[in-house]
Amino acid sequence: MTQTEIPFLFMRGGTSRGPYLNRADLPEDLESLAQVLISIVGSGHPLNIDGIGGGVAVTTKVAMLSKSEDEWADVDYFFAQVSVEDCLVDFKPTCGNILSGVGPAAIEMGLVAAQDGETAVNIRAVNTEARVAAVVQTPGGKVSYEGDAQIDGVPGTSAPVALQFMETVGGVTGAFLPTGNLVDVIDGNAVTCMDVAMPMVIAKASDFGLTGYESAADLDENRSFFAKMEALRIKAGALMGMGDVSESVTPKFGLLAPARAGGTIATRYFMPWNTHPTMAVTGAQCLAACVLTPGTVAEGMAAKPNETPAPITLEHASGSIDVMVDYAQTDAGFEVISAGLIRTARKIASGSVFVPQSVWAGV
Repeated sequence: MTQTEIPFLFMRGGTSRGPYLNRADLPEDLESLAQVLISIVGSGHPLNIDGIGGGVAVTTKVAMLSKSEDEWADVDYFFAQVSVEDCLVDFKPTCGNILSGVGPAAIEMGLVAAQDGETAVNIRAVNTEARVAAVVQTPGGKVSYEGDAQIDGVPGTSAPVALQFMETVGGVTGAFLPTGNLVDVIDGNAVTCMDVAMPMVIAKASDFGLTGYESAADLDENRSFFAKMEALRIKAGALMGMGDVSESVTPKFGLLAPARAGGTIATRYFMPWNTHPTMAVTGAQCLAACVLTPGTVAEGMAAKPNETPAPITLEHASGSIDVMVDYAQTDAGFEVISAGLIRTARKIASGSVFVPQSVWAGV
């Protein structure tokens, strides 16, 4: 045997896709783990021709699951973002779209027992320590992928997966506003640096000479914008206490513009070296929190709901995404309590994926 066999599920989670693996079937040390994931995905080639990646950042993501020792959680979810071409693996962020498939995958793997009708799966996001309560459709004690729920960026309809994100503030930086400011000026641009579910640098599209309504393809072709954005993102990362982020996908970058399709606000989200074709679930929570927080760069750009939880609709490059934000305005300032979303997932394949024994000889 010249290759090591690893069991896997291949799933779409939200608007992302990738392998879902049992953490027990993988190397314990992160250096060896990174090499295994690079081999599985096929990083190092723009088409990921020697692996199962899809050649774009939303299809080179990996979920690793295990039974949780946390008293609250049923399953631990460890996420990895594998680069398409650079043979790099980033274990710092989490991914809310891939998380959409964690509940179904945990049941399919036998890590969580299915109930008849619906199954609640409490998930601990290992990378950021966020807690997420998922509800999976399980009629007859089997995961169902058939249903009427529709999310922009995915064709057709599927069974809904309800997600409630808790304890997401400061998961990476330790603070809601990592720089201590509602607005920072970097390279002459006003930005809000915020850490809710995902650390982000958020700016107005108009400050970059953009409308905020450009397609993902048009933005990806605008390399002068990306050069300016990346220089700003690296400086913001340092101000946020994240060190040198030049080879990290965090903090992510987001642009805001007034809504034009009936939503709360128009957004574009970057991964960060190309444009997200839709919207990250984690990024959506951070952008929604930015809209609701007084004094950020979003101030005056959107009509804020008066109720709490507050419904926020973010227009993105492929449609829109709805986020329900539970928050409080206290003497200490604005406080995010939780955020709820509806996503979908689908099991595409299951079996074994193989890596050369020269990469890893196995458990």
